[in-house]
Amino acid sequence: MTKPLVALYLRDGPSKVPVYDLEANPVGEIELPLVFRLPVRIDVIRRAVHSAITARIQPKGRDPLAGKRRCGEYWGIGYGLARLPRLPNGRAVFAPNVVGGRRQFAPTPLKKIHEEINRKEMRFAIMSALAATSDPNFVRKRGHIVPENITALPIVVIDEFEKLDNVKKVKEVLKKLGLWADIERAHEKTRIRAGKGKMRGRRYVTPKSVLFIVSTLEAPVINCVRNLPGVDYLTPRTLNILKLAPGGHPGRLTVFTQSALEEIGQLYPVIKP
Repeated sequence: MTKPLVALYLRDGPSKVPVYDLEANPVGEIELPLVFRLPVRIDVIRRAVHSAITARIQPKGRDPLAGKRRCGEYWGIGYGLARLPRLPNGRAVFAPNVVGGRRQFAPTPLKKIHEEINRKEMRFAIMSALAATSDPNFVRKRGHIVPENITALPIVVIDEFEKLDNVKKVKEVLKKLGLWADIERAHEKTRIRAGKGKMRGRRYVTPKSVLFIVSTLEAPVINCVRNLPGVDYLTPRTLNILKLAPGGHPGRLTVFTQSALEEIGQLYPVIKP
């Protein structure tokens, strides 16, 4: 069993949030786990995001013998040529300022790229990012459009939402919840990247919109939402700091299913001292 986190301080917030059906009508309330009332530590979140980003960078290096396989010899003075190692035919080799020579200060795979972080620190960053999803101020600061009919965050829907297998049905539910406007925002603000990345398979930049957290990766609704602009999906066991707080900015507009929210309360327990 996961060891609970002892919270010395909890933010003010609702202890219960409404559960919405597929018609966007509140059909009940659910107890919000204490993890959503933890203080939002932006410094810890950004350190975790930095660690997650650098962990994906592949070490790059050069062959130690690159440019050194041709044995040249300095001819000496009196030939009217630069003082470089040369082959018998006069071609300069080995030096970093000649064609085919070695590279000066070449990249090495021994360079430390990954900013390591403790596992407990990463876990606390995920919990803090979860807490930010329940704060409307953080959500609006990220640029999300918070629906007016939603009285409290995070947004919780019934488990039947996971069984939707048609994009048209999902779109109707999101429109009734008032979330479709945020997806349209991501679609309208999709732009061409400024830089050479546009020539390297990274041509377009799409803002982040709604994050769906469902109970299992086998839910049919995943096949419906994964191609919507800026939309991501997770499960309670695959929570990722890069999706909860993209760019190190917490407060993503998140939709939980009822069973997923209950599982998060079990996986990330918090107790008062």
